[in-house]
Amino acid sequence: MNTPTAATPLLIVCGWNDSGVAAATSALLSDHRNGTQVLVHHDLSVLDEGLIIERVCWPVGLGGSTERTIHLEHGCVSCTLRESVLPLLRRLGRHPRVGRIVLRLDSRLEPAAVCSALDWVLVPNPGDDIGSVVGGEDVEVQAVVTVVDVGTWWVDVSGAQTLAAVARAAAPEDERTVAQVVAGQTEFADVLVLTGSPAWPWDRIRLEAALARLSPSAVRCEIAEVARAVAGVSSTARRGAVDDPHSALLRGMPPLEPECGLALVEFAASRPFHPERLHEAVDVLLGGVLRSRGRIWLASQPDTVLWLESAGEALCIDRVGPWLAAMTDDDPAWADVPPERQAMASLRWGPVYGDRHSEIVVLVHDADPAHIRAVLEAALLTDVELAAGERAWRRWADPFGERHHDPCDDVIPAPPGISARTSAAEDGPA
Repeated sequence: MNTPTAATPLLIVCGWNDSGVAAATSALLSDHRNGTQVLVHHDLSVLDEGLIIERVCWPVGLGGSTERTIHLEHGCVSCTLRESVLPLLRRLGRHPRVGRIVLRLDSRLEPAAVCSALDWVLVPNPGDDIGSVVGGEDVEVQAVVTVVDVGTWWVDVSGAQTLAAVARAAAPEDERTVAQVVAGQTEFADVLVLTGSPAWPWDRIRLEAALARLSPSAVRCEIAEVARAVAGVSSTARRGAVDDPHSALLRGMPPLEPECGLALVEFAASRPFHPERLHEAVDVLLGGVLRSRGRIWLASQPDTVLWLESAGEALCIDRVGPWLAAMTDDDPAWADVPPERQAMASLRWGPVYGDRHSEIVVLVHDADPAHIRAVLEAALLTDVELAAGERAWRRWADPFGERHHDPCDDVIPAPPGISARTSAAEDGPA
């Protein structure tokens, strides 16, 4: 039983395979060690019509199941979170009879976006006509459980197919790919539930090697073991913590040695990239690469940190704020700089360019690590270009602009979303 002052445990279950997610959810609800569990699910299959279907399932004898159709201000994921998911979690989190909330996400949703909304999006405070609080005020993420389909995961995470192509786009503007969603669901997990069967035994071995590098801290289990796996999640696990763009790129302790054709490529540079050469170089991250992410120092935008992220054959580069060296001593933004970032910056601080640097981690499965390093190295400024200085750099043609996507020809820029992590297209208008 929950009390008004205690945060209610929130268990988030997600995955691309709906039947696998349903089975894992049922297994978790059958675990009665957490008191009264309430299942929450938002069906986004009619989101393009501005509607969502909200389902709340209580145990038999405590209210049963309810279902209602909600009309949204905009047919998008942001509105789904703000207008339905977060207010519902607040109400259930304050309910004295709720022991745990099990939030089953629609396959279109990535858990990082939901957890970011819990931390940052304001909702009305119950009983207060004036104040608002963040949506996660009354809940605490116990674990994120991601269901992985062993038979389809490789195809899903390594291709270029868009959500629209498989009729799962969350909005007309949603240009995310299946690979981006599946990679995001996988790397954010505390527990990975493996379902289905591989076509060949080798596929299972290779999948395990990929998961160990993409989500090294996650517990891996079968559906029958998911309740025990959740109960055993370490207190140091992610538990819904969204990565800061300035934090360490290798979370956990992934194996650094190659295995089954997979390898982690770490690239670091203390001089900026040339904008046009980088624009050509990023194509190397679109073939034989499962995932890449990192910070970029771009010569034509010397004051701004750029964040690069790719999955499969889709890539996005977005702005994530200024370098500390570009901030004045009296800049009020210093109040929002985490101590960890300041400490990391002090370790690499240079006499001329301060904390500016580039650092990228690439998980390859069918690409040559040496070739990737060589291509990225060739996109850095030469000694002559470096000596030209920032005034000259700012005048160079910059194909990246405010936001950049690859492949370039078929992507329309979208407004920023709610999460520091960006994808090839956001979830829709706020």
